[in-house]
Amino acid sequence: MSELLKNIDARTKLAGTNKLEILMFSLGVDTRTGRRETFGINVFKVREVMRTPALTAAPDMPVAVEGMVSLRGALVPVVDLAKFAQFPSDTARDVMIVTEYNGHTQGFLVESVDTILRLDWSQMRVPPAMLTANLGGLVTAVTELADNRLVMMLDVEKILSETADFDNDLAFKDIKPLGIEDAMIFFCDDSPVARNQITRTLDLMGVKYVSAINGSAMWLELNKIAAYAASNGRKVSDLVSMILTDVEMPEMDGYILTKNIKADPRFIGIPVVMHSSLSSGSNQQLGRSVGVDEYVSKFEAQRLAETITRLIRRGTTGDRAAA
Repeated sequence: MSELLKNIDARTKLAGTNKLEILMFSLGVDTRTGRRETFGINVFKVREVMRTPALTAAPDMPVAVEGMVSLRGALVPVVDLAKFAQFPSDTARDVMIVTEYNGHTQGFLVESVDTILRLDWSQMRVPPAMLTANLGGLVTAVTELADNRLVMMLDVEKILSETADFDNDLAFKDIKPLGIEDAMIFFCDDSPVARNQITRTLDLMGVKYVSAINGSAMWLELNKIAAYAASNGRKVSDLVSMILTDVEMPEMDGYILTKNIKADPRFIGIPVVMHSSLSSGSNQQLGRSVGVDEYVSKFEAQRLAETITRLIRRGTTGDRAAA
C-alpha cells in the first residue's frame, strides 16, 4: 500500500502552485443511505498505509480511540475514523493510515484506500452546513470528481485536538495581555477548532482581529482594508499589525495567499506568520520560500502568543519595515 506514497520530492514542488494531493479513502457503507462515501486527507500528513495490526488496549482512552500500536518503538494511538465522525457503518475497517502532523503520530482506521488525487485548491469548496453537521463537524472542504463522486476532506486537526486534549486551560494559562490598544490581526483557517484556538489566544492578549475561513476570503478582506486605507491617505500597515495564515485551505491555500501579500506593495511592512499543522522542517522551508516571516505549529498557544507579541512590539518601534 505504501507504494502510493512514493515520489515525495515531486510533491514538495506543489507548494506555491495552489495544488495539493489527497489520499482518497472509504469508511465503509453508510447504513442510512446505502452509499459508500469518499473521504480525503492531504498526502503531506500521511506517513504510510498498512493493514490494521493487532491493537493493545489502554485504559481511559478518549472515545473512538480503539487502542495503541507499537510502530518503530513508539506507541501510537489508533482512532476509528467512522466512530469519531459519527459515520454509521457496519463495514470492517481493516486498513490503517498512519499520519504525522503537529509533531504527533496517530493511526486512522478506514475501510479501504483508493488512490492519490492531484488537484487545485480552487477546486476544493467550503462544505455546506448540512454536510458538516452530518459528520460531526469534521468536513472542512469538498470537491466533486468527474464520476460525480463527492470527496470530503476531514478536519484531522479536530481529531488531534480532541484525542490529545490540546484545548485544555493549561495550554493558555500563561498568556498575558499585549498592552497595545490598536493592535489588529487578520487571520484565516478552514478548521473551526484552529480558529477557536487562535481567537482564544487573541482574546486573552486583548488583540482585535478579523478572521476568514480560507485564503480567498482573507485576500478579499485584505483588499477591503487596503482600499479603506488608500481612501483615508494611510498605509495598510497602520491598520493591520500582522497576518496569520493556515497552509491547507479550500479555494486558495496559505502559500498563494502569502505570495500575493508579499508581491503587493500595499502590504509592505506587515509580517506574515504561517500557522500550520504541517510542522516539519521541509514545510517550514516551503513557507520561507514564499516569504513568511515566522512559522508556528498549531496547538502551541504559548508560542503563538510569544511570536505575536515579539513581532507586533517590533513593529511599533518602527523596525518592522527594516526587518
